[in-house]
Amino acid sequence: MKNIVVLGCGLVGRVMAEDLSKDHNVTSVDISKENLDKIKSNKINKICKDVSEETILNEIIKDFDLVVGALPGFMGYETMKRVILAKKNIVDISFYPEDPFGLDQLAKENNVVAVMDCGVAPGMGNIIFSHHDKMMQITDYECLVGGLPKKRDWPFEYQAVFSPIDVIEEYIRPARYVVNKSLVIKEALSDTELVDFEEIGTLESWNSDGLRTLIQTMSHVPNMIEKTLRYPGCVEYLKVLRECGYFSYKPIEINGSMIRPIDLTAKLLFPKWQMQDGDEDFTVMRIRISGVEENKNVQYTYTLLDRYQNDTISMARTTGFTCTSVANLVLENKFTKVGISPPEFLGEHFNYINNYLKDRGVIYKALKR
Repeated sequence: MKNIVVLGCGLVGRVMAEDLSKDHNVTSVDISKENLDKIKSNKINKICKDVSEETILNEIIKDFDLVVGALPGFMGYETMKRVILAKKNIVDISFYPEDPFGLDQLAKENNVVAVMDCGVAPGMGNIIFSHHDKMMQITDYECLVGGLPKKRDWPFEYQAVFSPIDVIEEYIRPARYVVNKSLVIKEALSDTELVDFEEIGTLESWNSDGLRTLIQTMSHVPNMIEKTLRYPGCVEYLKVLRECGYFSYKPIEINGSMIRPIDLTAKLLFPKWQMQDGDEDFTVMRIRISGVEENKNVQYTYTLLDRYQNDTISMARTTGFTCTSVANLVLENKFTKVGISPPEFLGEHFNYINNYLKDRGVIYKALKR
């Protein structure tokens, strides 16, 4: 039994802490006592502290075997850097804008295993991708993914599992994808398409920056794209807000005070997007991998339709259990690669991770043709 500290006790961090506590000693840390009070397991230790303070973070993590990160994206990079400097292994889900490989040399110098972006997509999608990359010559990779509320409330028909600013980042960060081995950059929310999904109906896909490290680590694959899914019509509302400056980080003066519009927008939208007790959601994903295997043209299609169950929201299950499976890999010394590891470095552990998810009811269906 190992000692694990989970940084962040939001909707996903709480699920990860409870899952890990079945086999390990777990401590959950959050700045919000309200979040910590929502933990169901009485086996989990709780610390109400602000880990953005370096001395507090160092004091908290010093005696643990593994750090698991579930903090907002704007805290992710700096927190991972500090954990690496403290010579602690870390598995993290934070979706931060900085280049994670900027910490690779530091992690190697400190002999640290650091796995980042360890969620659904990026996360499990990358693991599936790299699993097949070892067995075939891939020409095309497409991932469509989204987490959506079961109840479609006007106007956005959306609820956020992650921090509001992290969600808004998806709407403003330029989207990158690869066509014929050339990098294409477009604005987020571009190239909307309607796509039909069994049991769900029609959803709207749009360009987002979900490929992340794949652009670098899978540069031999000529065509790669990831798109986010929402209910039809949502994108138009978001484009209007973005065009009017509501997502801007540039401070403006209001009655003598300097305010970043994105902070005001996040404050206003959070009550509308916040998951309430009893709210149900689902996660939908479709991955298509095409190429040549054993001299034959093949296409693998993976589909995921995961729903709220056992009083746990789906996005927390699908994200959190991917992360906790990798945490266990590290704790069991089955993944020991020192340095920064994006999830595609875990392709050889696909079966372990997939079985771990199956045991928790997260089922990826695979079809080959």
